[in-house]
Amino acid sequence: MFRAGVQAEIGRTDETGVDVVGEAGDVEQAVSVITATRPDVVLLDVHLPGGGGVEVLRRSSSLSGAADSPVRFLALSVSDAAEDVIGVIRGGARGYVTKTITGADLVDAIFRVSEGDAVFSPRLAGFVLDAFASTDAPPLDEDLDRLTQREREVLRLIARGYAYKEVAKQLFISVKTVESHVSAVLRKLQLSNRHELTRWAAARRLV
Repeated sequence: MFRAGVQAEIGRTDETGVDVVGEAGDVEQAVSVITATRPDVVLLDVHLPGGGGVEVLRRSSSLSGAADSPVRFLALSVSDAAEDVIGVIRGGARGYVTKTITGADLVDAIFRVSEGDAVFSPRLAGFVLDAFASTDAPPLDEDLDRLTQREREVLRLIARGYAYKEVAKQLFISVKTVESHVSAVLRKLQLSNRHELTRWAAARRLV
């Protein structure tokens, strides 16, 4: 539904100058469409089902690194977590904007990225500057690296106080699957309950 809204907003080519050449609902579709169409700019959902935006970037690295006409990536996400921002920028994205951006500003960001500029929603730029301020930038959290992309998504929502039913609805999965992911997260992080999980996530600025 959100994807359809974005397409309607930016896809009025006569007005925006943007030609939408394809769309995808998961990582497999995304890689396939990107390979087939080789767009100038890809609007990339950080939490795309099937592995997330970082996985799309990894599997499209040969296209983004092409010397003649590189495919450039602009992350578009509801998340403003530092770990998400830094993860996709390290993966090769040229910018990161949140889903609160206006249609006009999104079109402007697309053209700026297509020209090689880096574009960030204002408060997110600080995360990137902090992470890349020196050559010895801190590595990503080792504990967090143990979690799959889906487990991270569940972790954030649970830490924000969502009930299992609400998490299931947000991620389009069953309540049983949510329970399974929470159990895996607690086990991998050696935590006992969701209260400890919330404190752990808050300490890492994930909520």
